[in-house]
Amino acid sequence: MDITELINSKEYIILDGAMGTMLQAHGLKAGQSPMLMNITSAETVESIHRMYIEAGSDIVFANTFGANALMLKKTGYSPTIIITAAIEAAKRAAASASAAAASTSAAAVALDVGPTGDILEPYGELEFEEAYEVFKEMAIIGENAGADLVVIETMSDPEELRAAMTAVRDNTNLPIFATMTFEKSGFTFMGCTPEKFAQTAENLGAVAVGLNCSLEPQQMYEIAKRIKNTTGLPLIVKPNAGLPDAVSGEYRTEAARFAEQMLPYAEIGAKIIGGCCGTTPEYIKELVKTFNA
Repeated sequence: MDITELINSKEYIILDGAMGTMLQAHGLKAGQSPMLMNITSAETVESIHRMYIEAGSDIVFANTFGANALMLKKTGYSPTIIITAAIEAAKRAAASASAAAASTSAAAVALDVGPTGDILEPYGELEFEEAYEVFKEMAIIGENAGADLVVIETMSDPEELRAAMTAVRDNTNLPIFATMTFEKSGFTFMGCTPEKFAQTAENLGAVAVGLNCSLEPQQMYEIAKRIKNTTGLPLIVKPNAGLPDAVSGEYRTEAARFAEQMLPYAEIGAKIIGGCCGTTPEYIKELVKTFNA
């Protein structure tokens, strides 16, 4: 699928919502790796993707966020097995949803790439070259499995972002979406500003940039504006459903309120929208209803 053509063909591109919290609601136990469910419960992963597509997602993120060699080394599974199973589950969901709706086009499937789990030098022990190789492996497997694009998300270190984007760019033909996660201060955990992120990602060849996780929609707004003011690339916004309740663990921002809080992003030119932690297919339905009204 031509992702640039998809972006240009629609006023808004709707992403999916959370995978981790959805898997928790479908049997994932505390401490278990969500990626292993691509093997142990592939039908569950596929059904979650299909629910998002039926809710209106144009792009779904495969269950590969932590499917890198460093995070999988104690599981007994290789990135090849996990990533291939994840992409296949997402593509089955896209094909079946398309067939059921008699649609001529299926939802796109993204290889989802998160941080390695280790900290790069000089603040940690992970060398840039090692991080590059970890991301290179993921990217090649993802492309071979049939991913339509790569989403590099939830990054906080611009050097780790650079390692991931360079590895994808050097070793595949897949387009890249890049997002970082920011704190209320406007900085990432590693001190990166929205401006530095946007400039770095654009220079490394991203086709869209933005932010995800950590914050609810209204808390991201000023940060998103700073990204949009730095680059002409399409803006991605994928917030959390507020904060989880300290007792119940339930996220506090309901679906309709979430979509309402997202509306101001249309005014600053956000093009690609979705939800992160705590969001469900109901949130995506509300986004579709709100932005396509």
